[in-house]
Parts: sequence; C-alpha cells; structure tokens
Amino acid sequence: MKIVCLDLEGVLVPEIWIEFAERTGIAELRRTTRDEPNYDTLMQYRLGILAQHGLGLPDIQKVIAEMGPMPGAREFLDALREDYQLVILSDTFYEFAHPLMRQLGWPTLFCHRLEADANGILVNYHLRMPDQKREAVKRFKELNFTVVAAGDSYNDTAMLGEAHGGILFHPPENVIREFPQYPVVRDYAALRAEIDAAFARAADLNPTR
Repeated sequence: MKIVCLDLEGVLVPEIWIEFAERTGIAELRRTTRDEPNYDTLMQYRLGILAQHGLGLPDIQKVIAEMGPMPGAREFLDALREDYQLVILSDTFYEFAHPLMRQLGWPTLFCHRLEADANGILVNYHLRMPDQKREAVKRFKELNFTVVAAGDSYNDTAMLGEAHGGILFHPPENVIREFPQYPVVRDYAALRAEIDAAFARAADLNPTR
C-alpha cells in the first residue's frame, strides 16, 4: 500500500509558463512557484500580464501542444508504476495538461481549472481545493497508504512535509537553502533510488505498513 506523489512541471515536463514566456518574449511570465511562494499572488500576476498583451488560452495551448515531457520521464513513470501507485499532484490546470498526460501514458492527475471568456481570454482560475497537494497526501495516509512525494518548488514543500518521505528534484538553490531537511536529487535514476530508500525508511519506522 504505497503511493508516490509527484509534481508535474519541473519534474516530468518543462515549466509551461517559462516555455510560453520564451516563445512570446514576455520575460515577466518566467516567474514561477520557484520564485513566488504565494500561489494566488503569482496567478493574479500572470492573468494581468496576459490581459495586457491580449493573450489567452488558445495561445498557451498552442505552445503546450508543441512541448513534450522531459527526456526519460515516460520511461521513469512506466518503471515506477510497476512497483508503486502513482498520482501527479500539480498546480497546473486540466486545460493545459491534457496533451502532456497523453505523452506520459495518462497517469492520474489532480490539479485545477481555468476560466476563459468567449474570446479565450483567461479571466480567473479555480483551485480544486486550498492546499490541495498537502491535503491529498493527508487523505492517502488516512487510507493507510505510505506516501513518498517529490517536487521542485515552494508549492511542493507542504506536500513533502506531509508525506512519510519528501524529496526535492532538481530544485533551485533558494529552495534548497530554505528546506535543507529534504534530500536533493537531479536525475531520474537518483530519484528512483531515493524513492525506494524513503519507502524502506518508512517501513523501518512502522513495520506494520
């Protein structure tokens, strides 16, 4: 009864907003949860920048359709699911993620939704629930699962802290400095090894699981 919870962007696929910023030349959209720990502040900032430039959901979806997973991500997930349950816990949006999920073999994804007007301009976003990553891990634990989680940004740290084992995957230096309690890995082989080790440590602490 073991579940691995992974972040999506920065772990399995490139950062969507950074890709979009590079393709549009709008440097302000490079700001992500690696830089801004308050998610509402970040999203309101993004929506404002998009509105200023008259860009909407179809423009972002066009970029996403041309993206793909990080090299080795699909193979990593396929191997992981041979031994563990897997859930992607992400602060992305279903309207963004669909083509990427296809390329990753349709893993289970919990994320949020966007609201656009008739012209495709994004006017709001809707959280599935507040603090959804931590809450999902908490509920899995209540169902008697052992949970190991991995992510790369500020918005992953509550999830990592709630899990039986938390791992930082290729995080920025500011996150490493602020959360030294989590092991840091930088490739999929090291991530898989640390996931296995985290489950082993959890089993040692609670042999009945």
